Amino acid sequence: MATVEVVALGGVGEIGKNCTVVEQGDDWILIDAGLSFPNEEMPGIDIIIPDFAYLVENAEKLKAVFLTHAHEDHVGALPYLVSELNVPIYATEFTHLLIKDKMEEKTGRKDLDLRVMKFGEKVEVGGLTVEPIRITHSIPETAAIAIQTVHGNLLFTADFKFDFTPVDGKLSDLARLCELGKEGVLSLFSDSTNVERPGWGPSEKDVMPGLRKVFSEAQGRVLLTTFASNIHRMQQFLNVAAEFGRKVAVVGRRMESNLDICSRFGYLKAPRGIMITLDDAKDLPAHEVAILTTGSQGEPFSALVQMSKGEYGRMQIKQGDTLIYSARPIPGNEGAIWRTINRLFRQGCTVVYEGPTPVHVSGHAYQQELQMMINLTKPFYLTPVHGEPRHQHKYLELGREMGYPEHRMFTLEVGQKLVFDETKAFFGDRVPCGRVLIDSTGQPGVPDEVLRHRNALAKDGLVTIAVSVDVEVGEIIGEPILQSTGLFISEEKLKHIREIVADSLNSLNRNECKDTGKVRHLLQEVAKKALLRQAGARPVILVTVFEV
Repeated sequence: MATVEVVALGGVGEIGKNCTVVEQGDDWILIDAGLSFPNEEMPGIDIIIPDFAYLVENAEKLKAVFLTHAHEDHVGALPYLVSELNVPIYATEFTHLLIKDKMEEKTGRKDLDLRVMKFGEKVEVGGLTVEPIRITHSIPETAAIAIQTVHGNLLFTADFKFDFTPVDGKLSDLARLCELGKEGVLSLFSDSTNVERPGWGPSEKDVMPGLRKVFSEAQGRVLLTTFASNIHRMQQFLNVAAEFGRKVAVVGRRMESNLDICSRFGYLKAPRGIMITLDDAKDLPAHEVAILTTGSQGEPFSALVQMSKGEYGRMQIKQGDTLIYSARPIPGNEGAIWRTINRLFRQGCTVVYEGPTPVHVSGHAYQQELQMMINLTKPFYLTPVHGEPRHQHKYLELGREMGYPEHRMFTLEVGQKLVFDETKAFFGDRVPCGRVLIDSTGQPGVPDEVLRHRNALAKDGLVTIAVSVDVEVGEIIGEPILQSTGLFISEEKLKHIREIVADSLNSLNRNECKDTGKVRHLLQEVAKKALLRQAGARPVILVTVFEV
């Protein structure tokens, strides 16, 4: 009997780029294809996606992709995946609606095989049976994914929380999770993002008092920034704005698009007559206006960031405005977010981002919710995903408290296979994989070497050295020209370094001067040592040898 193997190409030991392969013989499925965002040590990088080389090498085995929900850390890498693989993509209706236009726009393809999966219906993929199960999260129609294999059921929780008062009234399917537990769950692959938070997480509706408080106290315009996909948060903002007699304008292309789609298909119900254009908002008193805007993660070209800099042509921040920051910073974005908030404060805008009455709640399960998932589904094995090492470690502690022995709990790393056979689970081979960096060109594959050079340039700048050599007679012509950019050094020390570099050429005989590679290497090494000694710096050094 074939083994069943699970390998994460992302989303374990990290937050973001969730992407997991489930293999049974020649029948493979992929759960999610997400992206992550760079940290401050990745200058010039816009996004990071999983390395799909393993899938491309086994393209004939990959039968389908299943999406848990429409957040970018679960679907953002899809355009890059389908550029290399032609494979059916299954998603719930809401996820399908949100990704369809974006996928077609980014790939230029109208022939993508996007299929709608429905809760309660199973999809046969070769020898695997896949079932989406409704779960609550911070976006509609999130699906836990149950996979029936030859060795038992695997359950991937997706990002989840147990919210008993969701905005859309659609609860997690606890009955089906309980049934699955009775049928038998071989392994639970559980969200672990909030495992460090004790107790039970707040409901999405718990932000309503915080929103009402802000509206009741605001004298000027009220702005709210959140993820463009957070339809439930935007629904509540519209409802509260209507309560306080305010009209709402939307700023940001993606948010406008999502609101339009969700309104047309019934996922968002705007109070009658509440929506206006930004131009219309300019003609109303400030206390009658509310605005939804993108930019919750400090994205450089987002509307909110441009407003904070006074560079957004369609709208300027005014004294007396209030911004509700209703999101959780994605790791790596904190610096950009705080800079944006500080600029808004300087312009006289009050920013509300935390307090006794919350204006944001997490979409991820706290400890007691994670325990409830385990108790409902009764898995034999536990495997925490969607978390950094600290989250995975804490989740295993939770498992121990619930009586799970060590041999029934696994901590995955990217590329590490978890294998199930008839009697046990164990770690298998590692799959060669990693991350793929993408810059503003949109082309994947920025090498790590380029990143190292960018960091070196950012830290100590650039030094260029140019010298001319008569290779016929083996003679250096003139003095080498040394220039620096971004290097903090006195002119006196720089002059001394130039002298050291020039003097080093005197050590070369005529035959050595004919070897331009030797000349280049000598100048590189001498300059490197002199700069470290004189300036304590390690700039990028570029040496150009002209042959004359």
